[in-house]
Amino acid sequence: MCQIYSGTDPELYQSVSRSLRINGMVTSVRLEQRFWQILDEIAAGEGFSTPQFLGKLHDEVVSQRDDIPNFASLLRVVCTVYLEHQAGIAATPETTKPARRLAG
Repeated sequence: MCQIYSGTDPELYQSVSRSLRINGMVTSVRLEQRFWQILDEIAAGEGFSTPQFLGKLHDEVVSQRDDIPNFASLLRVVCTVYLEHQAGIAATPETTKPARRLAG
């Protein structure tokens, strides 16, 4: 396996819970440390604290779709979309198809 993946620092995939207020309700979101780092970066770039950004994101998604079945999963995907955008990769139907397994 490629060292870039197998050598990942375990601290980056340690689960971390953060409490935040969404629509006046306190809730807890559990994500891996690396996703929190990315969300902190996105929020700062948008001029918000991370809790403010997550509240705004939640409100916008609910207004568009009426529901968020799994907020933590949405946040992980938001991070990948952000990273794709940073790398200049457009999210297209082709890039969102499940990857084929590599022959081993």
